[in-house]
Amino acid sequence: MSAPLLLWVILLQWAAGGGFVRGSRTWQHCTDLRPLDILSEVVPAGGLAHGMRVFQVQGVRGFQLAASRPRALCFPASRLFIHCDRFPEEFSIIVTLRVLSVPAKRNEYIFTLMAEESPSVLVGLRYAPDKLHFLFWSQERAGGWQTRVTFPNVSLSDSQWHTLVLAVSGQSFSLTVDCSVPKDVLVETPFPASLSVKRANFYLGNRRRRKGVFTGLLRQLVLLPGADATPRICTPMNFKVVTLSVPSVLQDLPANPASNEVLKYPYETDTKVTLGSRPPCTMQEKAQFWFNASRKGLYLCNGSTWISMLEVKQRLDYVEEYQDLVTNSETMGVEVFTIPKVGLFAATANRYTPPGSAIYKWTDGKFVPYQNIPTYQAQSWKYFTIGKKIFLAVANFEQNDRGQELSVIYKWSRRKEKFVPYQRITTHSARDWEAFVIEGEAFLAVVNHREGNNHNIDSVIYRWNPRTGLFETNQTIPTSGAYDWEFFTIGPYSFLAVANTFNGTSTKIYSHIYIWLSGSFQLFQSILTFGAADWEVFRIGDRVFLAVANSHSYDSGMPAPSNFYAINSSIYELNVTAQMFVKFQDLLTYRWQGYEGFVAAHHLPTVGCRDWEAFHTTEGSYLLYTSAKEPLSKVLKLKTT
Repeated sequence: MSAPLLLWVILLQWAAGGGFVRGSRTWQHCTDLRPLDILSEVVPAGGLAHGMRVFQVQGVRGFQLAASRPRALCFPASRLFIHCDRFPEEFSIIVTLRVLSVPAKRNEYIFTLMAEESPSVLVGLRYAPDKLHFLFWSQERAGGWQTRVTFPNVSLSDSQWHTLVLAVSGQSFSLTVDCSVPKDVLVETPFPASLSVKRANFYLGNRRRRKGVFTGLLRQLVLLPGADATPRICTPMNFKVVTLSVPSVLQDLPANPASNEVLKYPYETDTKVTLGSRPPCTMQEKAQFWFNASRKGLYLCNGSTWISMLEVKQRLDYVEEYQDLVTNSETMGVEVFTIPKVGLFAATANRYTPPGSAIYKWTDGKFVPYQNIPTYQAQSWKYFTIGKKIFLAVANFEQNDRGQELSVIYKWSRRKEKFVPYQRITTHSARDWEAFVIEGEAFLAVVNHREGNNHNIDSVIYRWNPRTGLFETNQTIPTSGAYDWEFFTIGPYSFLAVANTFNGTSTKIYSHIYIWLSGSFQLFQSILTFGAADWEVFRIGDRVFLAVANSHSYDSGMPAPSNFYAINSSIYELNVTAQMFVKFQDLLTYRWQGYEGFVAAHHLPTVGCRDWEAFHTTEGSYLLYTSAKEPLSKVLKLKTT
């Protein structure tokens, strides 16, 4: 082949392949001269790796790493070095971190690069009290040798965020902390020009074992090949937390979500509570709490002043028995409500068919019988309104005299001043009704517990049809021995939680939370529960909590436990960036003869207590509790000082 023709072939190969061929790989620079985000490689798409949590401190987010599974926080080096298996000869490492107090003689690893089946660190960065060590492996020495470059007088354990830039070139190593004067170190052994990373892995915050795990927070860990990153970092005003590249979960959120989603990742805040006299409130103390013991008040610093979050103005002194309310039979539930211009009422859901359930009216400071309604092992009542119409729905657990399983919606008649039957709905051992409004439309949801011996049946959501004036089926949702609905809203989002109790063989089953999207409820989250009997939502400031009452643990395929009812109930908190509720606290509850109780602030003598209602009148504040063991409920009056 002639020389011009050979040159032409070479040029064609260059144009087609983008470079010369070495074996089966195209030759290019080992790395692009772009930031290589080590942290982002550890974070899987759409979630967090095992052993990682996100905390927000001083308005900045970072990862906290768990020591239990260090190997979960690793990835192969080939994911960063995609063109060849050599570590760059010149580079910078950029780290943004918040260091906790490190005990003397202890080292914590920020990251390591380690070859498989070798205990040696190829490249690593670790922090000791007042020192930072950079480690690397040099094959150029006989038999190989690990070199440690030490930067003394580096004090980071002040609970503040810091950004470090380590620049490496040959024998020269330079460390810049928060854009201050660089610390330069020259060592005898240069960083190797050809450090192989073949079959090597990056380990985040550890060196492949539990000892030495980094206990602080990591926000940024970036490798920048071929350049000193200091000029790129030390330009903004807030240089301590400047970001060259950080995972999306740690980035600031947009003011408005781009899609119809609850935001995607969980994070927690580092909360400090100061005691004693009033501390200063500046931007440094922003988002911190102060507890004023003398006034029993909790205050939040907004960056300039302390804002009252909670002040004790009244103290519950004691509870006195106020009224014995004789009921038709044992009472499974009670609903207290006010009809405008008529008065305060209480509807009791009574167990036995004759004489049915009763409605009482508050008259001269007492509840007195007002109306009797035929029910069939009534479990609960639900009061709600649609426009000017007033309704009261009862959940019947058993069949009527004709063998029909019907729950009934009653409507208040202004002419008769009574509740009259309005609509009968077929139900299956109904336990609970829930009424709610979404986008101006009224809904009513019933919990069906079982049909015969089958606990895995559908519960139903009904929509109010203003043309027919009736509730019509809008959606069915599969449930398992369900007990309770709980509807709540968070911003523009509507949620519906169901408490699943028993699937026919076990009480250890998932209860579900649904979110309203595009005209129907869709599964939002599943939470493992144990005979869940009730959900309750509550708020403290801007925080949203969801509590589940677990009743008992039973599995037909397992040996019977010594106590079915000694079990934890749980409180979950919504992380606004999580798109999920995360467990906040477990509470030990104890179910006795089928009825739940909470840890008492005041001990109240009850007999088979099944339901509580709180209400207020001009005379004071009251509690009404029902008994599922005897036909007697009690009204208690709260005394405050």
